[in-house]
Order: sequence, then structure tokens, then C-alpha cells
Amino acid sequence: MLLKDGNLEQKNKLKSWASTASVSVSALLALLKIAAAIATGSLAILSSLIDSLADIFASSITWVAVRFSSRPATFDHRYGYGKVEAISALVQAAFIAGSGIFVLYDGIYRIFYPTEVEKAGIGMLIMAVSLVATLGLIAFQKFVAKKTGSIAIAADSDHYTVDVVTNVSIIITLAVVDMFGFDWFDTLTASVVSIFLLVNAYKLAGRAISTLTDAELPVEVRKKVCEIVMSSPFAKGLHDLRTRDLGGAYMFEFHLELDGDLPLSAAHEMTEAVEENIWEEFPNAQIIIHQDPVGIDEERLDRKLVK
Repeated sequence: MLLKDGNLEQKNKLKSWASTASVSVSALLALLKIAAAIATGSLAILSSLIDSLADIFASSITWVAVRFSSRPATFDHRYGYGKVEAISALVQAAFIAGSGIFVLYDGIYRIFYPTEVEKAGIGMLIMAVSLVATLGLIAFQKFVAKKTGSIAIAADSDHYTVDVVTNVSIIITLAVVDMFGFDWFDTLTASVVSIFLLVNAYKLAGRAISTLTDAELPVEVRKKVCEIVMSSPFAKGLHDLRTRDLGGAYMFEFHLELDGDLPLSAAHEMTEAVEENIWEEFPNAQIIIHQDPVGIDEERLDRKLVK
């Protein structure tokens, strides 16, 4: 569950620790894989090394983005800086895609010019160490992403989740090459990993673009907001609900239908009560509510929108 507003400082600390851990672990993994790639000549390990080098740069961008996005809202950025994290995720997607294309190209090259894999045992040992370190980082990142709602940390975690699959596949590949001498299996694995990287980059970019272009939040979130609003005994209805992700915080805008004979002060108090109920479910959300007399005949956004 997300930490509430009163724990904003704790949220920022968690995100800072997670981004720092990401940079540190990616640097360690890159050093290990450089040694493994030199020792074995394996294209599969090289593919993982290229990905780790990209991780260092991408994680560094996340490190900067997390600190920038944690800045409070200002007069010229009144919604805050949360979407910087989505930009960071988009940059990460570009680096993942670049890594995938590079490895796929090298894989095609080695089909025509095969390279023998050597010292597979050393490669397996180094990749096993990389696997353990990656699993530890992912566990911490997922904990932080769940507590803070950070899209940048979540994106980083998704990227390293792909690395787990990559590391396992490379260990299996080196074992096959060592036992049976099938050097072509190394090239095949590297090509599969590169395609996996490209698919992951596509999905990651899609999520980031959705945030940057103010895509509506999932149906489940919208339904939950409606349930919370209509649970209030004085709420007669709501319409023109609009939602978006500000980057770690949600924004809700809607028209609340109330008894038309209510005095303004009473309508205000009821609206405040609705806001409090929403904040209990969605901490840190920004909420804009317009009060409408129930039954009023007006032109509504819900009737204009095209699915």
C-alpha cells in the first residue's frame, strides 16, 4: 500500500535508496560480465554485458529523475515534477531497444562467422553471482515501487526482471555448450534474448507514453472512485470523470451532483468529505470537484468523448 502524504519524506528516501542501489548493482554486474565475456568469448554473455552497460546509464538517469521528480510543486509547475519519471522510463526503453538491436546484429554476424566459446565454467559462475545480485535488487525495487508508486523505480525493476530471465538462459546455454560443444546454441540464445529485450522495450515505452499523454487510469481505479463517491449518502450522482497519472500520484476531476437547494457552505463541506474519502484510498491524489445541482440539463463531456 502507498505511503500517505505525511510520509512524503520517507517516500523520497526510499526512492533515493532504490535508485542508488540500482546504479551500484548495475556497475558491479557490468564489471563481472566484462570479465566473463573476455574469458569465454560468449555472445550470450556479451549481450548481457551490453545490457548491463546500458543499465548503468539508464539507472543513472533514473537516479537523477527520482531526485528531480521529488521536488515540490512550484508556481510554474503546479502539478509538480512527477512526470520526469515517465521521461526517464522512456529513455530506458530506448536503451533497452538499442541493446537488443546490437546483440541481434552480432548474432546474425556470428551465424556466418562462428566464434568458439571457451571456459564456460567461469562464465557460469560469474553469471550465477550476477543472478543472485539482480534478484536482491529486484526485491528491494518492487518493495519501494509498491510503497511509493514511483513509475521510474517500477520501470527499472521491470528491466532487471528481464535480466533474470537473461542470466538464467545464459547459464543454461553455457552448460549446453560445455557439455555438448554446441557453439551455435550460444548465438541462438543471444538472438532470443535480444528479441526479448525489444519486446520489453516496447511495453516499457508504451507505459511511459501513456503517462506523458495523460491516458486514463485503469478501469478498476475509475470504478473505485465512483464507488467511493456514491457511498456518500448526499451524493446524487457524478459525471465527466477524468483521471490521469501525474507520475507517482493520481489526479481525479469530476462533477459531483448534489441537492440543488443546498447552501454553498453545506455543498462545500460535503465535497470536502468526498475528497477525504478518496484520499483514504488514494494517498497523494490531486482532486478537483465541481458541484452540480442534480437533474440539471447541460452539455456533458461524457456525451462528447469518442471511444
